[in-house]
Amino acid sequence: MKSKIIKFRKARKRILIVNCFFDEMRFTVGRNTQIPQAMGPVYLAGAFLPDACDVRLYDEMSSGPLEDEKLLSWPDMLVFTGLNTAFDRMLHLTAYVRTKNENAIVVAGGPAIRNLPNLSKRYFDYICLGDIEELQQVVEDAFDKQHVADQMNPRYDLAYWMTQFGYVESSRYCNFKCSFCSLTGEGHGYKKYDLEFIRRQIINLGKRTDPVVFIDNNFYGNDRRFFLDRLALIRELRSDGYIKRWSALVTNDFFYDDENLALVKEAGCIALFSGLESFDVKWLQSVNKLQNTRIEQIEIVRKCLQAGVVFLYGTMFDVTRRHLADIRHELDFIIDHPGITLPSYISIIVPILGTPHFYKHLEAGSLLPLTKLRDLESTTLCVKPLDPVEAVTSFIYDIQTLRGYKRKVMQHSWKFYQRYKSNLSRFQMLVALSNAVKISAQITPGATVLPRSFRPRNRKRTHLSTTEILDRVYQPAFPVKSCYQSYFKPTLLTGPNGEITQELAPDIYRNRGGDSCRARFKEA
Repeated sequence: MKSKIIKFRKARKRILIVNCFFDEMRFTVGRNTQIPQAMGPVYLAGAFLPDACDVRLYDEMSSGPLEDEKLLSWPDMLVFTGLNTAFDRMLHLTAYVRTKNENAIVVAGGPAIRNLPNLSKRYFDYICLGDIEELQQVVEDAFDKQHVADQMNPRYDLAYWMTQFGYVESSRYCNFKCSFCSLTGEGHGYKKYDLEFIRRQIINLGKRTDPVVFIDNNFYGNDRRFFLDRLALIRELRSDGYIKRWSALVTNDFFYDDENLALVKEAGCIALFSGLESFDVKWLQSVNKLQNTRIEQIEIVRKCLQAGVVFLYGTMFDVTRRHLADIRHELDFIIDHPGITLPSYISIIVPILGTPHFYKHLEAGSLLPLTKLRDLESTTLCVKPLDPVEAVTSFIYDIQTLRGYKRKVMQHSWKFYQRYKSNLSRFQMLVALSNAVKISAQITPGATVLPRSFRPRNRKRTHLSTTEILDRVYQPAFPVKSCYQSYFKPTLLTGPNGEITQELAPDIYRNRGGDSCRARFKEA
């Protein structure tokens, strides 16, 4: 951390915490029904002592790009969080705030900052490379200890976007090492939370939210005693009226023991999300997702649904290891199978910074030229595919709304309803069938009430990183000082020949994220 001396003022410090976000389809509207919603700002806000700090939150996912001049001129401290792709948005907002107030302190954290610490130091006063609790040290250093909260409790009262669903975290990180996952790249081990902290979170939610969503990376984890203790806590709080229904994310090993499904069902669980990713066993093995290969995944989905718990999942297609014909065959298999739910999302796998998957493509020289950090999301081709580029980008274009599959999707939904209407409640059936509508609907993206997947295809896009269009937000919403105009240029990952740019090379090739990562989790 870099120290910054500021003049003490008696007034409460003004803190603005922003979840920075780029819409995957490059639209500029909020998606306030997206599940789950961003909760980073809510937890980060707990670092500030309420009596000494006036804290405001802004979530670009639910509210759209932050361009309010009045709000951007307000803070003494600006705190950022966001995914790898959000790095440029952090720069945009930094330019806005410093144009309005040169003395504003800018703090940045999240995956992009952890992967690009050297680059980040050029732009931000403080960079946080650890867990959210590091923000307490920043606050003490920037202001003083009198502005730091003793305990970091989530500030649900500030989460204006959180209306029906409540969000709670009971553990952190994951005990598996899938080679494409950002958690694998960062190398953290599974971390349990104190049961009393979990209790406080749920009680602080109040009784207004239903259902409660556990946003753990892996709710099941590697400690069965901890899993059972949390279920006991959930049952207790259900009896007190704090929880009615709940859902969580689990890994496939949860389904090894049939008792687990019975336990969560009895405790009020209505849905589980699990990262199936693909039904192709060879591909799962190649990316070290071995926990998905022990039991046939079709049987896992059926077992869950028959137990009265909705099974949710996403699919990721790897166009660098599999031909389109093979991928389309799998997609046909899913849609023609009414015994399973349709995926919550369909995407291509991308080389997330810091992961073994990223370094595999770096070593192979398969990153595409002129790829921007902003392109590292699930709807833009960033690596050389097995099939012709034109065919692959056309496929990416089509799967955004399941073009050519709509009749089959409706047939699937009807057969699914007939099969499981006695197993699932009305609400559960609505959740299970909503994926069909979310993926295949084409609705003009003008209303913020629509989830991100309720949108048409953006016809200006190429879905190819080398030629992909920029979002509108790369044009300043209002004039910024000349010294900050460069903040609106896209950050390039690769140059004209696909090489890592000089700007990012010190971070990409550093031993902490490069050699050690490849040595420990080399892809097959």
